[in-house]
Amino acid sequence: MVTFAQRAEQLGFDSLWIVEDCFLNGGIAQAATVLAATERITVGLGLLPAGARNPAFAAMEVATLANFHPGRLIVTVGHGMPDWMRQVGSWPASPLTLLGEYLAALRALLAGERVTVSGRYVRLDAVELAAPPERPPLVLGGVRGPRSLAVSGRVADGTLLAEPASAEYLAVAREQIAAEGDHLLVAYTVAALDEDPGVARDHARDGLKMVGEPAWAPHIAPLPFADGLAALRQQSGSPEEFARALPDDWVDQLAVSGTPEHGRSRVRALHEAGADRLVVIPAGPDPLAAVESLGRLN
Repeated sequence: MVTFAQRAEQLGFDSLWIVEDCFLNGGIAQAATVLAATERITVGLGLLPAGARNPAFAAMEVATLANFHPGRLIVTVGHGMPDWMRQVGSWPASPLTLLGEYLAALRALLAGERVTVSGRYVRLDAVELAAPPERPPLVLGGVRGPRSLAVSGRVADGTLLAEPASAEYLAVAREQIAAEGDHLLVAYTVAALDEDPGVARDHARDGLKMVGEPAWAPHIAPLPFADGLAALRQQSGSPEEFARALPDDWVDQLAVSGTPEHGRSRVRALHEAGADRLVVIPAGPDPLAAVESLGRLN
């Protein structure tokens, strides 16, 4: 992780994003390590599940990072994957209510407010950080579906979209977020570059193996080949078999893949479609080789 982050900084990337997938490495611990090991790059926490941490204690951790590394942190809170959250007993009866209450409380605490709230899930009694950050980090909602996007649009500073980020999904998400004023839209996208487009696509396919699963339905629905993709997944015995069978033109619309020139063109198109920041997920067997290749996008 440290070597990867330092090389990403050297290659000129603006930010590096940390995931907190169960049951791997903790997001806050990873972010702290990367921030301490680098000098310039912004670290995005994407994302922290709302059901996993009391918002007051999350605010303490985030404020500590923000004070140690001013202006270098973005925080995202989302539902988390339902199966994982149920596995640890933290999936609420109303995920939307929890997310809205959590985002509002976390932003208020990081802004230095004394917070008293008695919600369905978030209950705070005159809680105020002793050392709120002088530069509070942006707090994003990491969500997919229309009702969750609407919550993020109302309550958060911005929204983080999971991969795949097609132009069609970006347009739909912007409409469903319906935020008033500035609202940062960050999008993840699988990415693989090679002078041989076939090699790049094969790497990208591995990063797309889960997009046929039910949780990814909001990303796929706006696509012109949505029905065909659903049928392909139904016919495939596993996510890996599904990924291997993805047609080249579908891969090109679901990922940033191909030659460096094509990759730069794809990045421009996704920015024009509404992504303020694009987070490229290195695909391929060697992460360090992948980030070296993706450095050619800069």
